[in-house]
Amino acid sequence: MSSADGLDELERIDVYSHAITSKYRELLLQIGHDNPDGWPEIPEWTPENHIRVMKEPNITTSILSISTPGTYDKSFDTSLTKEITRTTNEELSEICAANPKYFRSPASLPLPSVPDSLAEIDYALDTLGASGFCVLLNANSVYLGDKSLDPMFDKLNQCKAILLMHPTSCKIVSCTRSLDSTTEHAQSGLDITIVNTLQHVPSGLLEYVFDEIRAVVNLLVSGTVTRCPEIKFVMSHAGCVLPPVPEFVAVALQSFFGGTMNSTEMRRLLTESFHFDLAGLPWPDMIHGLLGTVGPDRLVYGSDYCWTPVPMVKRLFEMMDQGANEIWTVDTIKEVYSGNAKRLFDL
Repeated sequence: MSSADGLDELERIDVYSHAITSKYRELLLQIGHDNPDGWPEIPEWTPENHIRVMKEPNITTSILSISTPGTYDKSFDTSLTKEITRTTNEELSEICAANPKYFRSPASLPLPSVPDSLAEIDYALDTLGASGFCVLLNANSVYLGDKSLDPMFDKLNQCKAILLMHPTSCKIVSCTRSLDSTTEHAQSGLDITIVNTLQHVPSGLLEYVFDEIRAVVNLLVSGTVTRCPEIKFVMSHAGCVLPPVPEFVAVALQSFFGGTMNSTEMRRLLTESFHFDLAGLPWPDMIHGLLGTVGPDRLVYGSDYCWTPVPMVKRLFEMMDQGANEIWTVDTIKEVYSGNAKRLFDL
């Protein structure tokens, strides 16, 4: 059976799609994020255009999240981060309420502030009816899995939350001058540097891939995933370069640093606590490595619209149809395209 024979008519649930609301766009431009992580521009987005894009690949529901640079757009400005997060969450909630047939939205969190994030979790669930949460891999270089974030993860575990993780650039904190002992003065003496080791390649092309692995490894070896078994983690872009990493990290940690987690345990946690969206280019190569780690029951569809242009969205789902048809039955494809996501988000 080929795509032309009917795979393109199968229902899709888009777990990895993005919105750029009007207020969020204004804030990005005001702060100076007109080319986030080297991308040429901030794409135009409206709910109406998004719904039109959903028609051809038969996407019935899009899970709208905020992509990089997220809602913590100005280093160490906690109050601004809190303001942008709340404003954006409310705006997305209103869009979903106006288009309940098409959209759901996970709420962003004002990381790395744990108190503000705990408050936003309550507000998002109790007032906005959020479909889980979406966070970047690091905020002010504080990575998911950092011990300072334990209270937030404990809260998410208590809520049995879905946590979508979106890649961003690696960041390094540097000291710009001598620091006082107070937090306010200390923070004013710090600066954030975005890492981009290859100047002719935007950080969004390579650094995203490796930064997501940093965060996932940190979540595993810190014990966060083990301690929080009720959180449903969603890793983006078909797991990036994940497949060989658990074995390498676990063996090295055990052999040289007294680590206690072996690769078998890492893989168990990945198969029980993680889902993986298929945004980007899982075919022709990445999918085979990922399937060596998890089964198709942990995979969900993702388009990466609106940061991925419409012609490429179309080309990618055609490639996916062709590749999926070569390795799976139609029943399995139906589960990957929509069934798994319906169970994950209770749709």
